[in-house]
Amino acid sequence: MKMICCQNVSKLYGNKRALNDVSFDIDAGQAIALVGPNGAGKTTLFSLLCGYISPSQGEINIMGHKPGDSALLGNVAALPQDARLDPNLTVLTQLSFFAQLQGFNKSSAKQEALRVLNLVNLLDVAEQKPLALSHGMGKRIAIAQALIGSPQLVLLDEPTAGLDPVNAKAIRELIRSQSSQTTFIISSHNLDELEKLCDKVLYLDLGVLNQSVSIKDNQAEDYLTLAMQQCDSERLIAILSTWPQVKSVKSNQYHEFVLHYEVLQGFQIEQQLLNLFSEQGWSYKTIQRGRTLEDKLFSN
Repeated sequence: MKMICCQNVSKLYGNKRALNDVSFDIDAGQAIALVGPNGAGKTTLFSLLCGYISPSQGEINIMGHKPGDSALLGNVAALPQDARLDPNLTVLTQLSFFAQLQGFNKSSAKQEALRVLNLVNLLDVAEQKPLALSHGMGKRIAIAQALIGSPQLVLLDEPTAGLDPVNAKAIRELIRSQSSQTTFIISSHNLDELEKLCDKVLYLDLGVLNQSVSIKDNQAEDYLTLAMQQCDSERLIAILSTWPQVKSVKSNQYHEFVLHYEVLQGFQIEQQLLNLFSEQGWSYKTIQRGRTLEDKLFSN
């Protein structure tokens, strides 16, 4: 099932073209990363998908409806990066109110608010006001708000930005636990995080969709990425370049190397690498099938 069909979408603000002829499809159940520099058009695309604004050209279809259609009420949710809770109301009061806006009656709205608070492990702060909470807890409650009504599509803008490692991990685990029943589109600059969470990445730059890259197909790639703990970089590249199955090898960054090679049966090249490391007295961190997301997006 296609969750989203976006066809030749452009958005103009006067003479400025924020999005330019963008087309993509998203299947239900996928976790999608939306990546790009500041000003690339990510916020404009989110606003279009939510129905806050309309495209200047092209069409967007979400579950068979145009964005903003009443049929999507409760099925599409969004969390802006700078979402704020009312400091004067308790967490439970606010979430119950948001649930009522989605059609829950007063009693069931409270139960729904407690359900989503339980999802983010914050039932114990239900009666507290936002100013009494840490930044990370506030972010988790904002995500709980986006999960009210079990929407089928959730858009998250920088969900872990500015969080400490513990809260960031909690949010990643929450997204992962909900991904079987919810399609997430996550905008973030944290490529390592997106690589762990997402199936596919859309890369926007200057309003143009430059790339649509699968993250989970590394097993099909004829690449290996080596992260070395200790080695002679020049010697490693020189040795690997002599191996007949290695088409090319490059140093990606400090002690990280990408091999383009001819795929053979089994794990022959991995075994050769381990033998080489043993012979040379080198130590490694990881041997990864395929390339990192950063290398896929930005290598020439």
